[in-house]
Amino acid sequence: MNKFCFVIHPLSLEDIARYEPGAKGKGEPILRKIMEWMPPYAAVHVSGVRTPDGRETEGWFVAATLLPEQIVEFPREKVYQRVLGAIEIGARLGAQVAGLGAFTGVVGDGGITINARSPIPVTTGNSLTIAAGVASLFRGAEELGIDSRSCTAAVIGATGSIGAACVQLIAPKVERLILVARNETRLRKFYEQIGGALPCAGEYTTDVASAVRGAQLILTATSSTQDVIEPEDLQIGAVVCELSLPHDVSRRVAAERPDVLVVEGGNMRVPGNPRFERVREPGTEFDLNLPARTALACMSETMILALEGRLEPYTLGRGIKLEKVIEIEAMAARCGFELADMRAFDAAVTPEKIAAIRAAARAFA
Repeated sequence: MNKFCFVIHPLSLEDIARYEPGAKGKGEPILRKIMEWMPPYAAVHVSGVRTPDGRETEGWFVAATLLPEQIVEFPREKVYQRVLGAIEIGARLGAQVAGLGAFTGVVGDGGITINARSPIPVTTGNSLTIAAGVASLFRGAEELGIDSRSCTAAVIGATGSIGAACVQLIAPKVERLILVARNETRLRKFYEQIGGALPCAGEYTTDVASAVRGAQLILTATSSTQDVIEPEDLQIGAVVCELSLPHDVSRRVAAERPDVLVVEGGNMRVPGNPRFERVREPGTEFDLNLPARTALACMSETMILALEGRLEPYTLGRGIKLEKVIEIEAMAARCGFELADMRAFDAAVTPEKIAAIRAAARAFA
């Protein structure tokens, strides 16, 4: 049996309590200092992942205890050492391939340096995240009765490793595509490289609000620690698929825009009877903040590489090859991984919820 490890970290001050329940109620300065100085540790033992043809894997989620803003702001070498310390713990436990979760896959050069220094191969998991995100976006469009071939889509974070690949996968399925990123120079150069080859009309802008106002389908894949999508900018009946952690969509959208469908695009249903058990409290489940048998696509990619015996640095760097996105999607299907049920704002998007969104969109139109 091949084994894996996956590096995790809290996504916010409030999220720390999922990792360390004893941290609940402590003040912000104390929590930030604890996160800065706490060494990596094995947080979760994952078992019960089993393919339809009987292959199994097990692994560990290893905590590199830094907050997103700390990963962005601290000296890069300090962050690298924290992440590598987590991977080394996983390797000592028996892992043969490692995945980088959330901001640990964003820092620096997208895992290239970490992989070069790691005792085992490393992946960011972005290939499966891309496949799951694009599939989720168009599933949402279908649920709301949107004909994607005649609509405008926007990709927020278009120059990032995930966003750039999503641009190429979305473009053939829509009439018009808006590329959005913060760095105008990088965005312009990216558009100059691909704009002429896009199979749809295209444009680019650094103005997120204007892009959102002009699109019916929106995919977000940023590394922002702040809200990016606000309710007042969304079209009636829009679909937003977010691949970012922390989330890009303001929680105000849930309260103020009953006509808009928001989905978390990077979730997969794990085959078998997976269990996520706290290492420090045996017998206690770790709260992934996801439904049962569900994991993030980046986590799932790491599991799939172990199941398939592909113990290699699969997805690294800023330029993700579409062939790998297609290949990992096929491997996922072979291993029994499926797109998870729709979910947003920590709650399921049920058929009843979909019907209510469609009714609200018709009423507001």
